[in-house]
Amino acid sequence: MRAAALYSAAGSLLLTTLAAAPSPAAPGVPRVPGGSGAPASAAAEVRGTATAAARARTAGIAFGTCPADLPAPAGMKCGTVRVPLDYAHPFGKQIELTVSRMPATRKDPYNSKRKVPRQGALVYNPGGPGASGMAFPMIGMVPEWKRIAAAYDLVGYAPRGVDRSAPLSCEDPEHFFKGPTQAPTHPTEAYKRQRIARAKAYARGCAKRSGSGLRFYTSLNNARDLDVLRAALGEDRLTFMGASYGTYLGAVYGTLFPSHLRRMVLDSAVDPDPAQVWYRDNLDQSAAFEDRWADFRDWVARHDDVYGLGKTAQKVQGAYDTASRRLAEKAAGGKVGPGQLQNTFLMAGYYDDFWPSRAAALSAYLKGDAKPLIRLGAPSPETATEAENGSAVYTAVECNDAPWPTDWKVWDRDNTRLARVAPFETWDNAWANLPCAYWPAPRQQPLDVRTGPGELPPVLILAAERDAATPYAGALEMNRRLAGSVLVTERDAGTHGIAGGPNPCVNAHLDAYLLEGRVPGRRAACAPRPEPRPATSAGRTARQTLRDSLKGKGD
Repeated sequence: MRAAALYSAAGSLLLTTLAAAPSPAAPGVPRVPGGSGAPASAAAEVRGTATAAARARTAGIAFGTCPADLPAPAGMKCGTVRVPLDYAHPFGKQIELTVSRMPATRKDPYNSKRKVPRQGALVYNPGGPGASGMAFPMIGMVPEWKRIAAAYDLVGYAPRGVDRSAPLSCEDPEHFFKGPTQAPTHPTEAYKRQRIARAKAYARGCAKRSGSGLRFYTSLNNARDLDVLRAALGEDRLTFMGASYGTYLGAVYGTLFPSHLRRMVLDSAVDPDPAQVWYRDNLDQSAAFEDRWADFRDWVARHDDVYGLGKTAQKVQGAYDTASRRLAEKAAGGKVGPGQLQNTFLMAGYYDDFWPSRAAALSAYLKGDAKPLIRLGAPSPETATEAENGSAVYTAVECNDAPWPTDWKVWDRDNTRLARVAPFETWDNAWANLPCAYWPAPRQQPLDVRTGPGELPPVLILAAERDAATPYAGALEMNRRLAGSVLVTERDAGTHGIAGGPNPCVNAHLDAYLLEGRVPGRRAACAPRPEPRPATSAGRTARQTLRDSLKGKGD
C-alpha cells in the first residue's frame, strides 16, 4: 500500500487467483506455495528456507554497536543476519539484513518491585513495502508501550532491499525528489503520455541499477527472511507485529509457516485476496482516500473560527483548489507546486494527528505566509536517498508479487472512471504504480492466504473503520481468511496504524493479547479516539511525534 512515511507509492492488484487453499502443513514443515501442483522451484525454496534457518540458528546474531545514523539509547544493539538472495539456491549469493534489538526491561512500569517474566522477542515490520523497522525498539520509551517492552525484546529490522540490507535503487536519488511538480486530477492526453514515458524509464532504471537479483525482492522471500530471522534470534515460534503492508507479510508468513507462529498482531490490514493483490487494492485505496479527504474537510470547516478556510467542506475544497492554482503559477519557495501540496495533504488522509498542521499551513499560505507550507511540503535533499530506496523496494516487491495490467488502456479506463468520483488521490496513485505495467522481471501469482481451524494461534487484527490506506474491507477479508483470528475495530476513526496509540481500549486489547494471550470474541469494537484539537501550528505532542516516527510515520 502507498508508503506514506517514505513519500513513495502505494499499490495494489490483481486479476487472477490461486484456486485451492493449501493443504495443512505438518508440524515444523513449511508449506509449498501453490500446493502440490507447484513448480519444482517452489519445493526447492522450501528446502532452502529450512537450510537457511538451520544455519542462522547455529550462527545467531552478534549484536553490537548500532550504525551512527541510528541514535540508539543505552541497551539497544544492532547486528546482521545472512539470508540467501534466492532460496532455491541457499548456498548461492547471500545478503545481510540489519537487525536492532532492545532487551526486555523486565520492569513493571506500575510496580517497580515486580519483576516481569520475559516472553521472548517481538519482531516488528512497519510496512511499505520499503520501510525500515530499525528504530522500532526505541518505542519502548513511549508510555503506551512500556508494559510490552517489559516482557519482550523489541526487535526491528530492515527487510531485504531496504537501507543497508542489500539496498535497491531505481534512479539517482538526486533526481528522485523533483519539485515543483503538477498534480492534475483530470490529466490531459499529453500529460498521460509524459507519465507513461516516465514509468517506462523508471522500470528500466530498476533493472539497470539493481541487476538480475531484482526478481528476488518479493513478499514470499520477505516471509522466508522472517523465518530465518526467527531462527537467528533463537525463537522456536515467532511473535510478530506488522502494520499496513506488514499485515500482508504476516499473513503470508502464517500461511507458509503456521507451526512457527506464537502470536501475531496485524495492525491496519491489507486485503489479502489474490484477486486484489495489488492492482485492485490500489483502486480501492484511492476510493477510500476520497472519503477520508472529506472527513478532513469537514473537520476544517467546523473550525473555521481558527483557520478561516470556509464553514463548509465545499468551501474548504475551494480554498485548497485556489492554493493549487496559485502554486501552479508560482511554486512556493521555488519547490512546492501542486504535486507537493497534494502529497502534503495526503498525509492528513493517513493520520488525523496531522490535520492541524495541514490546515494551519493552508490558511497561512492563502494569507500570504508560505513558510509553513514550504516546511511541510518542500522536497528534502537530506532524505532523498532513503526515500528513493523506499520507493525502489516498494515498486520491486509489488510489481514482482503479482500480475499487473500491461495494457495502458486498462489503467486509463479504470482510473478515469474512478477519478470522476474520487479525484483527490486516484491519478497520483496510478502514476506511482504505473512502472508495474512495464516491469522487466517475471511476475508471480499471489499466495492464496488462508488457514484452517486450529492451524494458527489466535491472530489479533486491529483496524480503524475509516482507514483510507488500508480500507476496512481488507480487515474483514483478513479476518475471514485466517481461521480463529479476532478483529478489533476502532469505530468512526481513520488513522492508519492504531496499535499503541492514544486509544486506551485498543491498547487494552493489544496488551491482553501480547502479555497474556487473551482475545475477545471473534470481533470487538472500541469507541473512536478524540478528534484532534485545532491549532495554528503543528498541533502534535512530542509523544505523538516520537511514537509515530518509530513506527514509520514521520511528519
